[in-house]
Amino acid sequence: MFLLVSTQIPLELDLNATIYTIVAFEPDSPCVARLFHGSRITNRGRNMEVDAIRSREEISVIKEFLRKKGAGYELLFVMGINTALRIGDLLSLSVGDVVDAKGEIAPAITLKEEKTGKIKRFPVNESLRSALTEYFACQGRRVRSEPLFVSRKKRALSRYQAWRVLKAAGESAGLNNIGTHSLRKTFGYHVYKKSGADIGLVQKLLNHSASGATLRYIGIDRERMDNVCLELNL
Repeated sequence: MFLLVSTQIPLELDLNATIYTIVAFEPDSPCVARLFHGSRITNRGRNMEVDAIRSREEISVIKEFLRKKGAGYELLFVMGINTALRIGDLLSLSVGDVVDAKGEIAPAITLKEEKTGKIKRFPVNESLRSALTEYFACQGRRVRSEPLFVSRKKRALSRYQAWRVLKAAGESAGLNNIGTHSLRKTFGYHVYKKSGADIGLVQKLLNHSASGATLRYIGIDRERMDNVCLELNL
C-alpha cells in the first residue's frame, strides 16, 4: 500500500542533487520513502544541504544524546566522524568487517565504497576503538555475518532511521542542519583545523577533485566570509 505525501524526505544525495517531495510510503517496510521514478507528478524541492559539526562541545552533547538512544547510534556517529565514510558504506558494514578472526577489534577496516567502487582502508583510532568496545559489551556476542548496525527489532538499520536519530541529536545540541552527511563533513572540517589548514590532505582523504570544492564542502568558505563580515565593523 502506498501513500502520496507532500513533504521532504532525507536521501543520501550529492550537494547538487535535488530532493523529490512526492514520495511513496510503504508503512510495513523498513525503507520508508521511495521516489516515483519517471512519474510526471514528481515535485522538485530545494537542495538540502547539511552542516559540519564544528565544536567539540557540540560533538560531546550529541554523543551523550545518542548514548541514551543506544550504543549503536553512538557508534554510528563516532565511526562516521572519524572515518569520513558515507552513510551507505557505514550501514553496509558487518560485524566481521570490524573484528579479526579472534574476535578482537581490528586495527584497520577495509571496504569497497558504494559510490565510487574504490577500496578504502582506514585505521581504528582510540575513539572508534572505545565506541566499538562499548557497543559489543552492550550487544553481547554477535555473528560475523550480521549487520553491524541494527534496529531494536534486530533488523539492519535503515538510512531513514539513521537520519531521524542524527537530526534529533543535532537539535539537542542546538544545531538544525544536521543529517547523515554531516558526519563526513565533520571529519573533513576537523582534519582541516587539526592539520594546520592542509586542504590538500583533506581533499585526498575525501577523494575530491578540487580543493575549492573541498573548502565549500566542509564549510570553510562560508566560515571565512562570515568572519570577515563580523570583523569588518565599518
